[in-house]
Amino acid sequence: MKKILAIVLALAFVLGCFAACGKTESGTATDNSLQNVLDAGKIVIATSPDFPPFENLNDDGTITGIEVDIMNRICTKLGVDLEIDQYDFDAILTGLDAGKYDLAVSGITATEERKENALFTDAYCLSAISLVVPEGSEIKTKDDITDKTISCQNGTTAELYCNSNNLKNSAFAANADAQMALTTGKVDVWAIDKLTALDMVAAYNDEHEDKLVVLEEPLTYEPYAFASKLGNNALIEAINGALAELIADGTVKSLFDSYGAEYVDPSVDPTV
Repeated sequence: MKKILAIVLALAFVLGCFAACGKTESGTATDNSLQNVLDAGKIVIATSPDFPPFENLNDDGTITGIEVDIMNRICTKLGVDLEIDQYDFDAILTGLDAGKYDLAVSGITATEERKENALFTDAYCLSAISLVVPEGSEIKTKDDITDKTISCQNGTTAELYCNSNNLKNSAFAANADAQMALTTGKVDVWAIDKLTALDMVAAYNDEHEDKLVVLEEPLTYEPYAFASKLGNNALIEAINGALAELIADGTVKSLFDSYGAEYVDPSVDPTV
């Protein structure tokens, strides 16, 4: 029985390897994802640059942010350049299979559902979905949003949370539009990543007499990671190696610090 079990497990391992990789004409499994990047001399990423401090589109057309800085350092370790393509957030993950870019890098939560269609790196931080309301709102905690209308961005885990919990929501292509829905009274509350909420709310409050407030209690905590096409195991393993070094030596935390953003290590439980 043990011998049969060993044979079955060995066969399952071999089949798993072939499923994760392509095949050459001789039938040998192969994965050229890392070599293709090295040969091209660059990693091409897709991002939606309306998510400060992770990604931000500057007036001169350049894209900067925490994730861009992390990717630049990963590229340095791999000896390649970074190329950035701009997309709407809800199109980024669905476009991975087309092979137009190597990675989706846009404040993406590595959910179990998304892992069915994309290959994720290890998490580089833990984030939270926060609620934003007008100053003086009767909404004080997430228990108060049951019968309220919520704005969020298309394809985000904020939208998924609302849909999964049967909450009334309006989804927009850009976070700026979701924010405007709140400030113009079209919705009662806005659901968005905590760090982005703090950044955008501070900018809004500096320019307007009516103020916005980020509630202290988050909807949920979630891990952020980078995503690639299923089968790109070699590329993901190389990025994971570089990412682990950047987390261990404090580089990732220092990048968060440089943007005035709180860093939560993905191995830490923030609820404790």
